[in-house]
Amino acid sequence: MDDLDRNILSQLSGDARMSVAVLARRLRVARSTVQARLERLEGTGAIAGYTLRLGEAAQGARIRASVLVGIEPRSLPAVLSRLKVMPQVERIHTTSGRIDLLVQLAAGSTAELDDALDRIGGIEGVRSSESLIHLSTKLDRAV
Repeated sequence: MDDLDRNILSQLSGDARMSVAVLARRLRVARSTVQARLERLEGTGAIAGYTLRLGEAAQGARIRASVLVGIEPRSLPAVLSRLKVMPQVERIHTTSGRIDLLVQLAAGSTAELDDALDRIGGIEGVRSSESLIHLSTKLDRAV
């Protein structure tokens, strides 16, 4: 990946709907060059897809939380399979250190969130869990 690839990704991270023609104009390269680069970035998996991020107004009154989960040795596959079927689970990250998983949740109510937290704590192989309720977002640079 070179500077042009990084610039293409940077431009698209700001506006994934940007046309190839506009990208080429902004980057001062030929449209065919941008098109070829996009195809290569998609083919190699550098670009996994194009999507949109919902704003607060579209998300409604979703309550978000991060759950720090400690698991028993060799129980990761079973715990992951149980977490993946929970509709409140948005993301699951493995981590280093004292915590094994960082699970991000979104629920429509505190009761729904409470139920999800209880279900996570009750999964066989989960040794510990600590929840952190998200109050507000001060910066979001996620691509």
